[in-house]
Amino acid sequence: MDPRVDPGMDPGVGVALGIGLELGMGLGMELGLYSFAETRVDPETGRQLDAGARIRNLIEEIEVADQVGLDIFGVGEHHRSDYAVSAPAVVLAGAAARTSRIRLTSAVSVISSDDPVRIFQDFATVDLISEGRAEIMAGRGSFTESFPLFGYDLSDYDELFAEKLELLLHLRDSERVTWEGTHRPSIQDRGVYPQPSQDPLPVWVAVGGSPRSVVRVATLGLPMALAIIGGHPERFQPVVELYRRAAEQAGHDPATLPVSINSHGFLAETGDEASEIAFPPFSETMSRIGRERGWPPWTRQHFKAERSLTGALVLGSPQEVIDKIMYQYELFRHQRFLLQLTVGPIPHEKVLQAIELFGTEVAPVVRREVGGEPPKSGTQPSSGEQRAPAE
Repeated sequence: MDPRVDPGMDPGVGVALGIGLELGMGLGMELGLYSFAETRVDPETGRQLDAGARIRNLIEEIEVADQVGLDIFGVGEHHRSDYAVSAPAVVLAGAAARTSRIRLTSAVSVISSDDPVRIFQDFATVDLISEGRAEIMAGRGSFTESFPLFGYDLSDYDELFAEKLELLLHLRDSERVTWEGTHRPSIQDRGVYPQPSQDPLPVWVAVGGSPRSVVRVATLGLPMALAIIGGHPERFQPVVELYRRAAEQAGHDPATLPVSINSHGFLAETGDEASEIAFPPFSETMSRIGRERGWPPWTRQHFKAERSLTGALVLGSPQEVIDKIMYQYELFRHQRFLLQLTVGPIPHEKVLQAIELFGTEVAPVVRREVGGEPPKSGTQPSSGEQRAPAE
């Protein structure tokens, strides 16, 4: 690896090294949504409310996203009372049976505290039900409740992720697996079934901007999903540049490795309407999580700043959302954009209206402006190919 690309390097150094955005261009753009299936919690007892209704509504949201022509929908994994989905593959399997074109991914699968064999089998099953539309977005997750729940020590946080990702990729690459690690029993020449329709099953890795994580993803030659949920997106430009340079130094063609930008936002007919719908749940959710993490509460002033062209929130009228996506495209030349509409609970009918606006008014314009054909399923080697039937 080029000594300039050091895993511990400050990403800002990338600018000084001349790491340019001429890499990874020309692949077009996929547009989609993701959800954590946020749900209401009783303020007195802390008990989860209406989880069943929220999951059923989520499946309808995925169905509508398919109908309006969006490319992908992601579902997150959480183990808290304020989110209804702890098993993304189960929800995506339900959605697979009610959709025909849209790709279906986790957002993310918390592989550090799960068994990669079960993750692979679950998503291979979704892939078969959907006839080749499943993906895995692997990540550490933004919360840590799953670690004690499944008996893992947070002091092994980094080692768990690296080891579990290694095993997941072994499973993806071979029907029979021999593997040995530290945090899971070894596997000796065992077949893993069912096998997915796609060969290989697409795997993305989600990162929050850590240079070490970015370089690891690039070195493995995997697509990267970058969450930008606060501050100025331009500060993440060196992160994307580092990813592309590190991939090149590891022997991969950066032009074949897509980048996804994952953001918070909302749409309505006007920017004012979008703000009035979104601010209360966004503010409540971000302020509540902020109290757990030492962040200041969200204010109207903060919300307004994040709504600006150079802020992180992709929120407003269809034209304002188009402008924000294209502004970020000039920064990153990314090939996928995913929007989280429901940072906090929002009335289902308003969410469906936002999905329709995103699919019918935003997506066609962005695709036309970006040009080119969007990458399919992450444009990983052979990721669009179908696995041949056994002889």
